[in-house]
Amino acid sequence: MLQYDVKILLAFGKAIDGEKDFFDWLLNNGYQELAALSNAIRGDEEAVQWLLKSNYPQYGVLSNAMDNETNAVKWLIDYKDEFLIHFAQASRGNEDSIEWLRKKQLNIFIMLAGKINKVLKLQVKENTFWYKIKF
Repeated sequence: MLQYDVKILLAFGKAIDGEKDFFDWLLNNGYQELAALSNAIRGDEEAVQWLLKSNYPQYGVLSNAMDNETNAVKWLIDYKDEFLIHFAQASRGNEDSIEWLRKKQLNIFIMLAGKINKVLKLQVKENTFWYKIKF
């Protein structure tokens, strides 16, 4: 993820926020993996599967690690990508990983982790209240 221009990462952040125009722009301008990752983060299992089967399995695993799935976290550790490990943990609000990103001057990823954390908290809230269950 470190290879993307900051403008692309900003568009990715807007897609995480659910802004469809930015999702569509990523999808139609050569950044399908980021469009898929933004949807995966928002709970789209088909997007996770697409990532896992494409040239971006690490992004599918990253999305699952952000959900604190044990096997995904282990996979990232075994993959030995320190950035992805810290980004996943920062997205869960882990202060040590946020500080790691700060020390590396990866402020754009601190901002993205904050956006992802809000999405994750909203998903937990929606799944906690019985009156939100869809029948």
